[in-house]
Amino acid sequence: MFPVLFRIGSFEVTSFGAMLAIASLVGLQLFARELRRSALPPSTIDAAVYGLIGGIAGAKLIWSIEHAATGPFFSLLFSRGGLSWYGGLAGGLLTGISVLVLRRLPLMRVLAAATPAFAFSHLLGRIGCFLVGDDYGIPSHLPWAVAFPQGLPPTTVPVHPTQLYEAIGLGILGILLLRWRRMGEPDRQVFGRYLLAAGALRFAIEFIRVHQPVLLGLAVAHLFSLVMMAAGAVLMRGRSRS
Repeated sequence: MFPVLFRIGSFEVTSFGAMLAIASLVGLQLFARELRRSALPPSTIDAAVYGLIGGIAGAKLIWSIEHAATGPFFSLLFSRGGLSWYGGLAGGLLTGISVLVLRRLPLMRVLAAATPAFAFSHLLGRIGCFLVGDDYGIPSHLPWAVAFPQGLPPTTVPVHPTQLYEAIGLGILGILLLRWRRMGEPDRQVFGRYLLAAGALRFAIEFIRVHQPVLLGLAVAHLFSLVMMAAGAVLMRGRSRS
Protein backbone atom coordinates (compact mmCIF):
# COMPACT_ATOMS: atom_id res chain seq x y z
CA MET A 1 0.00 0.00 0.00
CA PHE A 2 1.11 3.54 -0.79
CA PRO A 3 -1.73 5.73 0.51
CA VAL A 4 0.38 8.91 0.60
CA LEU A 5 2.96 9.58 -2.11
CA PHE A 6 4.42 12.72 -0.56
CA ARG A 7 3.53 15.76 1.52
CA ILE A 8 3.88 19.47 0.90
CA GLY A 9 3.62 20.93 4.36
CA SER A 10 0.33 19.60 5.74
CA PHE A 11 -1.03 18.84 2.27
CA GLU A 12 -0.96 15.15 1.31
CA VAL A 13 -0.68 13.95 -2.27
CA THR A 14 -2.31 10.51 -2.19
CA SER A 15 -1.87 7.62 -4.59
CA PHE A 16 -5.63 7.57 -5.06
CA GLY A 17 -5.66 11.23 -6.08
CA ALA A 18 -2.74 10.67 -8.44
CA MET A 19 -4.44 7.67 -10.09
CA LEU A 20 -7.67 9.63 -10.38
CA ALA A 21 -5.80 12.41 -12.21
CA ILE A 22 -4.10 9.88 -14.51
CA ALA A 23 -7.43 8.16 -15.16
CA SER A 24 -8.98 11.50 -16.12
CA LEU A 25 -6.19 12.36 -18.55
CA VAL A 26 -6.15 8.90 -20.12
CA GLY A 27 -9.94 8.91 -20.45
CA LEU A 28 -10.01 12.32 -22.12
CA GLN A 29 -7.26 11.30 -24.53
CA LEU A 30 -9.03 8.07 -25.48
CA PHE A 31 -12.33 9.89 -25.90
CA ALA A 32 -10.75 12.55 -28.13
CA ARG A 33 -9.25 9.83 -30.34
CA GLU A 34 -12.57 7.99 -30.64
CA LEU A 35 -14.35 11.25 -31.46
CA ARG A 36 -12.03 11.67 -34.44
CA ARG A 37 -12.73 8.08 -35.47
CA SER A 38 -16.47 8.85 -35.43
CA ALA A 39 -16.02 12.18 -37.26
CA LEU A 40 -17.55 14.06 -34.34
CA PRO A 41 -16.64 17.70 -33.64
CA PRO A 42 -13.67 18.17 -31.26
CA SER A 43 -15.83 20.42 -29.05
CA THR A 44 -17.73 17.29 -28.00
CA ILE A 45 -14.90 16.74 -25.52
CA ASP A 46 -16.62 19.37 -23.35
CA ALA A 47 -19.29 16.80 -22.50
CA ALA A 48 -16.58 14.52 -21.12
CA VAL A 49 -15.05 17.30 -19.02
CA TYR A 50 -18.42 18.16 -17.48
CA GLY A 51 -19.19 14.47 -17.13
CA LEU A 52 -15.91 13.92 -15.31
CA ILE A 53 -16.75 16.63 -12.79
CA GLY A 54 -20.27 15.30 -12.35
CA GLY A 55 -18.98 11.74 -12.01
CA ILE A 56 -16.47 12.55 -9.28
CA ALA A 57 -19.04 14.62 -7.40
CA GLY A 58 -21.67 11.89 -7.68
CA ALA A 59 -19.24 9.14 -6.70
CA LYS A 60 -18.00 10.93 -3.61
CA LEU A 61 -21.43 12.16 -2.55
CA ILE A 62 -23.13 8.77 -2.81
CA TRP A 63 -20.23 7.00 -1.05
CA SER A 64 -20.35 9.51 1.80
CA ILE A 65 -24.12 9.06 2.16
CA GLU A 66 -23.74 5.26 2.16
CA HIS A 67 -21.09 5.39 4.90
CA ALA A 68 -22.62 8.22 6.92
CA ALA A 69 -23.01 5.92 9.92
CA THR A 70 -19.24 5.37 10.13
CA GLY A 71 -18.19 8.98 10.73
CA PRO A 72 -18.91 12.68 10.24
CA PHE A 73 -20.36 13.31 6.79
CA PHE A 74 -17.94 16.06 5.76
CA SER A 75 -14.95 14.06 7.01
CA LEU A 76 -16.04 11.24 4.72
CA LEU A 77 -16.72 13.63 1.85
CA PHE A 78 -13.15 14.98 1.95
CA SER A 79 -11.37 11.74 2.91
CA ARG A 80 -8.49 10.40 0.79
CA GLY A 81 -10.47 7.48 -0.62
CA GLY A 82 -13.97 6.23 -1.10
CA LEU A 83 -15.90 6.60 -4.32
CA SER A 84 -19.16 4.94 -5.27
CA TRP A 85 -18.89 3.19 -8.62
CA TYR A 86 -22.57 3.57 -9.46
CA GLY A 87 -22.69 7.10 -8.05
CA GLY A 88 -19.83 8.07 -10.36
CA LEU A 89 -21.32 6.39 -13.41
CA ALA A 90 -24.76 7.88 -12.80
CA GLY A 91 -23.42 11.36 -12.06
CA GLY A 92 -21.09 11.33 -15.03
CA LEU A 93 -23.65 10.02 -17.49
CA LEU A 94 -26.39 12.40 -16.36
CA THR A 95 -24.09 15.39 -16.58
CA GLY A 96 -22.56 14.38 -19.90
CA ILE A 97 -25.89 13.49 -21.49
CA SER A 98 -27.34 16.84 -20.37
CA VAL A 99 -24.54 18.63 -22.22
CA LEU A 100 -25.06 16.50 -25.34
CA VAL A 101 -28.80 17.16 -25.36
CA LEU A 102 -28.35 20.90 -24.84
CA ARG A 103 -25.86 21.06 -27.72
CA ARG A 104 -27.95 18.74 -29.90
CA LEU A 105 -25.12 16.28 -30.46
CA PRO A 106 -25.80 12.68 -31.61
CA LEU A 107 -26.27 10.95 -28.27
CA MET A 108 -25.59 7.30 -29.13
CA ARG A 109 -22.60 8.05 -31.37
CA VAL A 110 -20.94 10.01 -28.57
CA LEU A 111 -21.74 7.45 -25.87
CA ALA A 112 -20.31 4.64 -28.00
CA ALA A 113 -17.18 6.69 -28.61
CA ALA A 114 -16.83 7.17 -24.86
CA THR A 115 -17.01 3.48 -23.90
CA PRO A 116 -13.26 2.68 -24.14
CA ALA A 117 -12.57 5.74 -21.99
CA PHE A 118 -15.15 4.57 -19.45
CA ALA A 119 -13.49 1.16 -19.15
CA PHE A 120 -9.84 2.24 -18.98
CA SER A 121 -10.49 5.20 -16.67
CA HIS A 122 -12.41 2.92 -14.34
CA LEU A 123 -9.51 0.44 -14.46
CA LEU A 124 -7.02 3.10 -13.33
CA GLY A 125 -9.40 4.26 -10.62
CA ARG A 126 -9.59 0.71 -9.27
CA ILE A 127 -5.80 0.56 -9.05
CA GLY A 128 -5.99 3.79 -7.04
CA CYS A 129 -8.47 2.10 -4.69
CA PHE A 130 -6.04 -0.79 -4.23
CA LEU A 131 -3.16 1.55 -3.41
CA VAL A 132 -5.10 3.20 -0.57
CA GLY A 133 -6.79 0.00 0.61
CA ASP A 134 -10.34 0.99 -0.21
CA ASP A 135 -13.23 -1.10 -1.57
CA TYR A 136 -11.62 -4.48 -0.83
CA GLY A 137 -13.20 -7.90 -0.53
CA ILE A 138 -14.08 -10.42 2.13
CA PRO A 139 -11.42 -12.47 4.02
CA SER A 140 -9.58 -15.00 1.88
CA HIS A 141 -6.92 -17.69 2.28
CA LEU A 142 -5.85 -17.50 -1.36
CA PRO A 143 -2.10 -16.92 -1.90
CA TRP A 144 -2.73 -13.50 -3.48
CA ALA A 145 -4.98 -12.24 -0.67
CA VAL A 146 -3.85 -8.87 0.72
CA ALA A 147 -4.14 -7.19 4.13
CA PHE A 148 -4.67 -3.42 4.32
CA PRO A 149 -3.48 -2.28 7.79
CA GLN A 150 -3.81 1.36 6.68
CA GLY A 151 -6.89 0.78 4.58
CA LEU A 152 -10.34 2.35 4.61
CA PRO A 153 -11.23 0.80 7.01
CA PRO A 154 -7.99 -0.89 8.15
CA THR A 155 -7.76 -4.69 8.15
CA THR A 156 -4.91 -6.96 9.17
CA VAL A 157 -6.79 -10.01 7.86
CA PRO A 158 -5.91 -10.98 4.25
CA VAL A 159 -8.83 -10.24 1.92
CA HIS A 160 -9.73 -10.60 -1.73
CA PRO A 161 -8.10 -7.74 -3.73
CA THR A 162 -11.37 -7.14 -5.55
CA GLN A 163 -10.03 -3.84 -6.88
CA LEU A 164 -7.50 -5.77 -8.97
CA TYR A 165 -10.06 -8.39 -10.04
CA GLU A 166 -12.25 -5.60 -11.41
CA ALA A 167 -9.29 -3.81 -12.99
CA ILE A 168 -8.37 -6.97 -14.93
CA GLY A 169 -11.94 -7.43 -16.12
CA LEU A 170 -12.17 -3.80 -17.18
CA GLY A 171 -8.91 -4.08 -19.10
CA ILE A 172 -10.29 -7.01 -21.10
CA LEU A 173 -13.55 -5.13 -21.68
CA GLY A 174 -11.68 -2.01 -22.81
CA ILE A 175 -9.70 -3.99 -25.39
CA LEU A 176 -12.90 -5.59 -26.68
CA LEU A 177 -14.62 -2.21 -26.95
CA LEU A 178 -11.76 -0.82 -29.02
CA ARG A 179 -11.90 -3.89 -31.24
CA TRP A 180 -15.65 -3.59 -31.74
CA ARG A 181 -15.28 0.07 -32.60
CA ARG A 182 -12.64 -0.70 -35.21
CA MET A 183 -14.82 -3.46 -36.65
CA GLY A 184 -17.58 -0.92 -37.24
CA GLU A 185 -20.09 -2.43 -34.82
CA PRO A 186 -23.28 -0.34 -34.45
CA ASP A 187 -23.12 2.33 -31.78
CA ARG A 188 -26.11 0.89 -29.91
CA GLN A 189 -24.38 -2.48 -29.83
CA VAL A 190 -21.12 -1.06 -28.50
CA PHE A 191 -22.73 0.98 -25.74
CA GLY A 192 -25.14 -1.85 -24.93
CA ARG A 193 -22.30 -4.35 -24.63
CA TYR A 194 -20.43 -1.97 -22.35
CA LEU A 195 -23.42 -1.62 -20.02
CA LEU A 196 -24.10 -5.36 -20.02
CA ALA A 197 -20.48 -6.45 -19.49
CA ALA A 198 -19.55 -3.77 -16.92
CA GLY A 199 -22.75 -4.45 -15.00
CA ALA A 200 -22.18 -8.22 -15.04
CA LEU A 201 -18.58 -7.79 -13.89
CA ARG A 202 -19.53 -5.65 -10.92
CA PHE A 203 -22.52 -7.87 -10.09
CA ALA A 204 -20.24 -10.92 -9.84
CA ILE A 205 -17.46 -9.18 -7.89
CA GLU A 206 -19.91 -7.68 -5.41
CA PHE A 207 -20.52 -11.15 -3.94
CA ILE A 208 -16.95 -11.25 -2.58
CA ARG A 209 -16.82 -7.57 -1.57
CA VAL A 210 -17.60 -6.19 1.86
CA HIS A 211 -21.10 -4.78 1.40
CA GLN A 212 -24.37 -4.07 3.16
CA PRO A 213 -27.34 -6.12 1.86
CA VAL A 214 -30.45 -4.05 1.20
CA LEU A 215 -32.82 -6.41 -0.67
CA LEU A 216 -32.93 -10.21 -0.81
CA GLY A 217 -29.30 -10.37 0.29
CA LEU A 218 -28.20 -8.06 -2.52
CA ALA A 219 -26.29 -4.79 -2.11
CA VAL A 220 -27.15 -1.50 -3.79
CA ALA A 221 -24.34 -2.15 -6.29
CA HIS A 222 -26.00 -5.47 -7.21
CA LEU A 223 -29.27 -3.70 -7.95
CA PHE A 224 -27.60 -0.96 -9.96
CA SER A 225 -25.70 -3.62 -11.91
CA LEU A 226 -28.96 -5.36 -12.78
CA VAL A 227 -30.37 -2.08 -14.11
CA MET A 228 -27.22 -1.58 -16.21
CA MET A 229 -27.42 -5.10 -17.59
CA ALA A 230 -31.09 -4.72 -18.47
CA ALA A 231 -30.43 -1.38 -20.20
CA GLY A 232 -27.56 -2.93 -22.14
CA ALA A 233 -29.70 -5.86 -23.25
CA VAL A 234 -32.45 -3.51 -24.45
CA LEU A 235 -29.97 -1.42 -26.46
CA MET A 236 -28.43 -4.49 -28.05
CA ARG A 237 -31.82 -5.51 -29.40
CA GLY A 238 -31.91 -2.35 -31.52
CA ARG A 239 -30.59 -2.32 -35.08
CA SER A 240 -29.90 1.39 -35.53
CA ARG A 241 -26.31 2.48 -36.02
CA SER A 242 -26.99 5.90 -34.49
